[in-house]
Amino acid sequence: MVTATGDPSAATLAKAAHENFPVAPRFLPRAWRDDLMAVYGFARLVDDIGDGDLPPGGADATLLGVDRERSDDRLALLDALAADLDRVFAPEASPRHPLLLALVPTVRRAGLTPEPFRDLIEANRLDQRVRRYETQSQLLRYCELSANPVGRLVLAVTGTSTPERVRRSDAICTALQLVEHLQDVSEDLARGRVYLPATAMLRFRVTERDLAQPTANASVRTLVAYQTERARRLLDEGAPLVGSVHGRLRLLLAGFLGGGYAAAQAIAQAGYDVLAGPPRASRDRLVYAAATALRRRGT
Repeated sequence: MVTATGDPSAATLAKAAHENFPVAPRFLPRAWRDDLMAVYGFARLVDDIGDGDLPPGGADATLLGVDRERSDDRLALLDALAADLDRVFAPEASPRHPLLLALVPTVRRAGLTPEPFRDLIEANRLDQRVRRYETQSQLLRYCELSANPVGRLVLAVTGTSTPERVRRSDAICTALQLVEHLQDVSEDLARGRVYLPATAMLRFRVTERDLAQPTANASVRTLVAYQTERARRLLDEGAPLVGSVHGRLRLLLAGFLGGGYAAAQAIAQAGYDVLAGPPRASRDRLVYAAATALRRRGT
């Protein structure tokens, strides 16, 4: 829904309620919540542009200074967004889009740098050019742009960033991205994208025709199980991040980590058939997984 002023920001921010993990829960300090929602608003806008999921009417294009006749040109929109991001970091910050305008106080308060935001834009540029990944290494490099910047921004906003925490956060964020790819195999294929490495598909004798079926055959299920286990190992690698912080931030990070474990478990409980519908964890399962992550002691 677009507001009467033509500002589509409310609809973008409302999508936070449908993520696999809590974005800015109420137990956090108000300043953190505002900053995290500002970061989320930018990240969601970038993804909506890259996926062609902007609200109809071209309001976002107009706000970014893109002509209406080019409002469906994703690369043009991403370029305009990158230019607006530069305005966020200019000495006299004057971005055009309200979601980027809302980002200005966060950037100032937390001393954020433009690199993580630019990486998110570049990931969506890649989505317009690269539709298949040959190897797992190539897919992980994509995740470095599409997912890891979000965790780094959370650490920066909360003033808790260290090299070791960044490393653990990267592992968790990459795992969350891989799990989301598994949940959305059918949706991604409909967009012309496959985020399952070609080498893994060949190993398990899975074709794109198999992925287009209403239910998964044994080969697809085996491949999905294999990729799910890879994601779980990354979650395990990142798990000590939760125990390295304290207070309400620890609760938030446990929610991120638990959301990953719960999503992986939902895929397993579906018999690794991700084609019949995206396996999603129930709210109770998410709460249980977050509580378990909170109690974990990793090294």
